[in-house]
Amino acid sequence: MAVSGSTDVFVIGGGPAGLAAAIAARRRGFAVMLADPASPGADKACGEGVLPEGLDALRRLGVEIPPAAARPFRGIRFVERGVTAEACFTRGAGLGIRRTVLHSALAACAEGCGVHLLWRTPVIGISPGGVTLRREIIRSRWIVGADGGQSRVRRWLGLEPRVPPAPRYAVRQHFHSRAWPDFVEVHWGNDAQFYVSRVTEDEACVVLISRQPGLRIETSLRAFPELEARLAAAGPASVSRGALTASMRLPRVFRRSVALLGDASGSVDAISGQGLTLAFLQAEALAASLAAGDLSLYQTAHRRMMRRPAIVSRLLLALDGRPRLRSHVLRILAEEPRLFARWLAMHSGAASTRDCALGGLYLGWRLVAS
Repeated sequence: MAVSGSTDVFVIGGGPAGLAAAIAARRRGFAVMLADPASPGADKACGEGVLPEGLDALRRLGVEIPPAAARPFRGIRFVERGVTAEACFTRGAGLGIRRTVLHSALAACAEGCGVHLLWRTPVIGISPGGVTLRREIIRSRWIVGADGGQSRVRRWLGLEPRVPPAPRYAVRQHFHSRAWPDFVEVHWGNDAQFYVSRVTEDEACVVLISRQPGLRIETSLRAFPELEARLAAAGPASVSRGALTASMRLPRVFRRSVALLGDASGSVDAISGQGLTLAFLQAEALAASLAAGDLSLYQTAHRRMMRRPAIVSRLLLALDGRPRLRSHVLRILAEEPRLFARWLAMHSGAASTRDCALGGLYLGWRLVAS
């Protein structure tokens, strides 16, 4: 097999994480190639919301989102059995956006800044000096594995987690809707959660997440009569797509000249809503470490970035299987909007974990007192 080219950075995986990594490295002056076995713009099941912190990262990367193709949301709303608790972001707004629209914007930015995009091109192996395609080898100083939660690059590096993560199951579908509020709504039930957010002027993204495999949106909605009525009036706008979600922590995210990024590098459960934001922030940190020639800097930054979303994910998952506790917590958050706002500020990167810990102590006192 012949060597047919070379580059500074080779990115394996052309989803949002891989494209962000390619753009960030190119902005640092590196020659960058990216390969993905799929065609550009392929749709996949995922949450379609970016938190304010993630939008800031996209702007720094120079990614332009057409305003008419997405919808801002100004906060988070929890709903369960007539109880509603909500809070607004203290710094800007988030953005509901179709995955295909986000992917197109990232791909256009990558192509515009000079990334060499190799679509419909699977990578079949890596070596210390480069990557192996079907019929050729590309030499590369650095390799980035951004090939998702079932990453082959991670397996090739021997960086699989010590304990396999316990998955939860997600289903996504779009519904026609022009009247959905400018909040991401989380509807809590005993066996599942529904996440709903507007992604276009007349469409809402609906995501069902549960520990039970095989659940379907149309049947699970029966346990959420208010939401069921609203969506029945709206009507479906797309077919449903399924995916797995899990919290996964790796002992390390690089080996020699190869680094992992996005879900390939570890993940937090989709209940946190942090997946895309984490990928964009990791892309910036990785590019900085490549510029410094030291991937251990990325390891340190990656560990720090994962800490806060992991805390949020654990807190929310603790409510998932405890209906009585969840009911108490939601009632307190509804009665004390500032407490919910403090938690949301930490969740969206506008406050420290210390602030959230203080709020947690107060919430614990309220639970005991009630």
